[in-house]
Amino acid sequence: MVATESSPRYAHYVANSAARAAPLLVALAAVVSLIVGWLQSDEEYLTPKSGLGYWLGIVGGSMMLLLLVYSYRKRHPMSRLPGSTPIWFRVHMFLGIFGPVLVIYHANFRLGALNSNVAFFAMLIVALSGVIGRYIYGKIHMGVHGRKAEAREIREDLEEMRKAFDVDLVELGSSDRFFQRLDAFNDETLAARPSGAHDGLLCAMRATARSLALKNEMRSSVRDLVRITAEKEHWSLHEQQQRAAILERRLSTYITATLKALELSFYERLFAAWHVLHLPLFFVLVVTALLHVWAVHRY
Repeated sequence: MVATESSPRYAHYVANSAARAAPLLVALAAVVSLIVGWLQSDEEYLTPKSGLGYWLGIVGGSMMLLLLVYSYRKRHPMSRLPGSTPIWFRVHMFLGIFGPVLVIYHANFRLGALNSNVAFFAMLIVALSGVIGRYIYGKIHMGVHGRKAEAREIREDLEEMRKAFDVDLVELGSSDRFFQRLDAFNDETLAARPSGAHDGLLCAMRATARSLALKNEMRSSVRDLVRITAEKEHWSLHEQQQRAAILERRLSTYITATLKALELSFYERLFAAWHVLHLPLFFVLVVTALLHVWAVHRY
């Protein structure tokens, strides 16, 4: 039996609206919080030196320190910490977003002394680095929390998807015309051998642009083919729409998997470079934050 794009094996290639909505909602909540706080900053409700403003700084800084728990949990999966690595990943992302938000509230959206400014900008750089790392991580793993992708497995998936797609197209009386276009895209994409990071980025951008044009072109062809077959076989409107939706999903999944195979090597190198930079930046943040706390309480 041929696996389809709806099976768990291919879940990481299929756009999941719920999976995309969650981080977007978290980001939206953070942005709204910052806008509301900035609009109220002139009212001086918060001050960094005392009261709620002071404690927001303590809580926000502690949240940033807790980011290290995910790194520990990932490197020591057999540790006694409760919760799985995926759960700690979600906690890590939450802390990495709302920790800085609380610190910005603590500062009442203003810059201060030199030591506080250094800690503040170090925090912003680390937060931005984390967002970039999250994006790259998703490009080289099977889903947000899945295992690392392998080029060999992706090529095997492509072959399985092709078989499933071919069965449906044969039933509709056409397969050669579709696969001529898909094979041309597949061969051109997988034949690319970027010589470096810059070349790899350009290859990925070109392939993405070609994939969007190909998806639009072939979706139109799929609808036309299904409509013609529906007229011959006297399908209901519901069946026609269902057949077209299945073919369009398989087409999109196949092209997405082809792109992932191309991007994998580039993003692996990029993630390695990011990892070398991110951890030192985080420790710079820790040192500057501790110096800031010491200076505030010392003077």
